[in-house]
Amino acid sequence: MLPLAGIRVLDVSQVMAGPFCCMLLGDMGADVIKIEPPKVGDQTRRSMGFRLKGDDSPGFLALNRNKRSISLDLKTDADREILYALVRTADVLVENGRPGVAARLGMGYETLRAINPRLVYASISGFGQSGPWAQRPGFDLIAQAMSGVLSATGLPGSEPVKTGVPVGDLGAALFAVYGILSALVGRQTSGEGQMVDASLFEAALGLSIWETTELWGTGRSPQPLGTANRMSAPYQAVQASDGYFVFGAANQKLWLSFLEAADRLDLEHDPRFATNSDRVANQAALIASLHPTFARRTVAEWVDDLLAKGVPAGPIYDYGQALASEHVGARHMVQDIAHPVEGSFKALGFPVKLSDTPQEVRYPPPLLDEHREEILAELVERGLIGSHQMEDATRT
Repeated sequence: MLPLAGIRVLDVSQVMAGPFCCMLLGDMGADVIKIEPPKVGDQTRRSMGFRLKGDDSPGFLALNRNKRSISLDLKTDADREILYALVRTADVLVENGRPGVAARLGMGYETLRAINPRLVYASISGFGQSGPWAQRPGFDLIAQAMSGVLSATGLPGSEPVKTGVPVGDLGAALFAVYGILSALVGRQTSGEGQMVDASLFEAALGLSIWETTELWGTGRSPQPLGTANRMSAPYQAVQASDGYFVFGAANQKLWLSFLEAADRLDLEHDPRFATNSDRVANQAALIASLHPTFARRTVAEWVDDLLAKGVPAGPIYDYGQALASEHVGARHMVQDIAHPVEGSFKALGFPVKLSDTPQEVRYPPPLLDEHREEILAELVERGLIGSHQMEDATRT
């Protein structure tokens, strides 16, 4: 039995942060019911500029395994009553509308808490449920820009660069999972649920550990460093004879091991590079002095030589190379998921492994409204709606 078996989650969210949060809960065994607008569903179903075989985009497929789907028009009284019936059976609800939208649809926290006091209600928004920016529309790019992340990313003197991975969206999803699980544990003692308020802005800011430390420690806002590190040097990408690789000599022991591997023991007593603090302060001079040395060997030679000395190092792979690597295969990070329309499609595996209850794909990403009759029948069986409501709510 998976750890979250018996926990029911209502996924009333779209696009990335909310669906990713709910998928992670589903991967751990939660019964996730995805509640979507009629006809169009989650807007990610029609996003991206390419398709596989069916109408649903690969982006939707990547974010919605281990869920069942029912479409409800929450602007109608009849479908809101079905939502309320589902809320009576639920442990968690996740929504990611702009603050106030859920309340206007009759599914605000106070409304649903009155129906089910044990409900853990998670809201994921651009800037949170309070504060002067709360009503601003929120996208990952905006969160990265206004949190400071954009200002510290890229190369010195270059135009603004966002992180390639959407840290605001995915970070908010992860923080929401953390809050939801904490609230579920707390409910065991209190007997009551609570509201979880997560935002893209605070996720991006909350991940800015080194950057805020530099600001408060020096009084200066961090500037872009390319691939270099704010707290350690050398720790970045450098150019070998045939391309770039990365390595990190992030403490004094590794620094000395690196000098030995690089045959640059002359730098051991250079006062500019005597300590890690000195090397960080003189990072540009350090890399300049090492540039001719790196040009003497290939990427493969450098990686092998540094690893042999215990210095962390690696080539720079693109996603095709990374996903084709033996290590990814050994860690089962690519899986083929059977699907009623696609036949099968590739998806990322589970990034956390559980020894005794390994995750599994119990449901492929659902077709829109695929599980309507099944979900309504469960509500009838529990006596939460009448059979006539099921008949009225069944759409062709």
